Amino acid sequence: MSEPQTLLLGFIAGVTILLGLPLGRLRAPRPGLRQLLNALAIGILLFLFWDVLANAFEPVDTALGSLHDRTAGIGPVLGYGALFLLGIGVGLLSLVYYERWLTGRRQPERFGPGAMAPGELTAARAGVAQWSAARRLSLLIAVGIGLHNFGEGLAIGASAATGAISLATILVIGFALHNATEGFGIVAPLTGQAERPSWGRLGLLGLIGGGPTFVGTLIGQSVVNDTLAIAFLGLAAGSVLYVVIELLAVARRAGLKELTTWCILLGLMLGFLTDGILVAAGA
Repeated sequence: MSEPQTLLLGFIAGVTILLGLPLGRLRAPRPGLRQLLNALAIGILLFLFWDVLANAFEPVDTALGSLHDRTAGIGPVLGYGALFLLGIGVGLLSLVYYERWLTGRRQPERFGPGAMAPGELTAARAGVAQWSAARRLSLLIAVGIGLHNFGEGLAIGASAATGAISLATILVIGFALHNATEGFGIVAPLTGQAERPSWGRLGLLGLIGGGPTFVGTLIGQSVVNDTLAIAFLGLAAGSVLYVVIELLAVARRAGLKELTTWCILLGLMLGFLTDGILVAAGA
């Protein structure tokens, strides 16, 4: 498969994330729709968390098997294991402290008593720190999904590079279905907000979430190794876990426990369904 054809596969797999983004512009959705989308996003992300961890731990598991068979030493086990845990830790804690930093920056600078200084209004409006909690959360969801999709792109690029054309095509179909559901997860916090996100903002969120599939495909054609895969998948797992924690907090505040539970289950089922299509096809 030529490089342009391989990159086209990566583009197709990533661009379907745009299908669910227009829902973020709903200003007055039906009662419960916002909670439905939030819970659906939780279910999808829970599946992604499991899927990412399983793939990230696979090289560690292989190294443990080699150690048991005495065909390799303990070095790969310790190295891969440390990288696995480090990736999860960095992915999770970096977002925790980044959110804390943003929250601190939301407090405008003190220019002293009296009238507002000329720079105070600018300081209060500048940067991501002044975004609403819903807008920041949607960005973090897009980042977590983007890291996950980078790993998917690596798989597509590696399959095409080794001549497994049918496998690469099957991966594209499966990942395209995955990404179509992930778009709903990104815009779930934005649905029903007083200030609707612009089409440009939605496009940027789609680029952050789906673009890494294309980049991963490009890199996967020539550079694929366990160290790179573990590092990025670990970061993705930590990021997705942080987002799930945040979305669960939103769901608890909203109430509607029965609706939330059913929709989380539905999200999980969608994740496993699309993954099952890949497995049944021999991927």
